[in-house]
Parts: sequence; C-alpha cells; structure tokens
Amino acid sequence: MSLKTYIGGMTLEKRRKMVESTATFGLLLVCIALVSPFVGFGNMKILSIFKWLYSAGALIYTVARVVDVNDPSDSMRLRRLRRLEFWAGVAFIMAAAFWFYEERHLGPYAGPLAVMRNTIMFTLAGAAIQVIASWMIVAHTKKEQGK
Repeated sequence: MSLKTYIGGMTLEKRRKMVESTATFGLLLVCIALVSPFVGFGNMKILSIFKWLYSAGALIYTVARVVDVNDPSDSMRLRRLRRLEFWAGVAFIMAAAFWFYEERHLGPYAGPLAVMRNTIMFTLAGAAIQVIASWMIVAHTKKEQGK
C-alpha cells in the first residue's frame, strides 16, 4: 500500500500533513508561553495567562501525536519512532502540570522562574525527544525508500 491509502475519508498523505500542522501549532503555543517570564517579569497575572496557553499547546500537540498516521506497510521501527513523538507530548503535559502545581504550592510571591523551574526542565526533555524522533523518522524513511 502507498500513501494514497484512504483512512477516514482522506488520503494518508493529507492526514500526515494535517497532523504535522496541528502538532506544529501546539509547539508554537508552547514556545510563546515560555516567553512569559521575559514579558512581564514578576507579574503573576500574565504568568497565569501564559500557563493556560502552554497547557493548550501541550494538549494540542499530544492529541495530534495520538492520531494514527502509519501506513500498514511501514516497518515496526518507524511505527515506534512515531509513537516516541507521543511521549514528547506527555513530557509537555507533565510540564504544564508542574506549572499549575508550583504556582499553587509556592504562592503569589515566588518569582516566575521559581514557578517555572520544573516546567522548563520537562519542556527541554520533551523537545529533545521530539527533535531526536523527528531526525530518526526522516533518516529511517529515506533509508527505507532507498532500498
């Protein structure tokens, strides 16, 4: 089977493009939200708004990665690499959860960087997983097409 396989009324190629666009939009929301400490340093109201923006972006990214875009003829390794991208989304959701927890736990007088410490750590972990998975998917796809 090829990328012209129909799944849910649309071609697999079109579905992959839509999923990638949605995941990219979610990542953009995450990136915009991480700018919050620099926008209103010390202003917890602005930090709270960006917290929700980050959470929405993490959720959009993760939902986009749950959608199955595997061709039935794809190798097991390629399927696992695409599943690995979902775990990057889980790291982003954990980062959002820590943002909510730390803001409540530390109170309104903690600095924005203290509140976002664990959020930044889990975001970097998720970003590393996403970058490595993307590179490996592209490399493995080229290798499979070359055979």
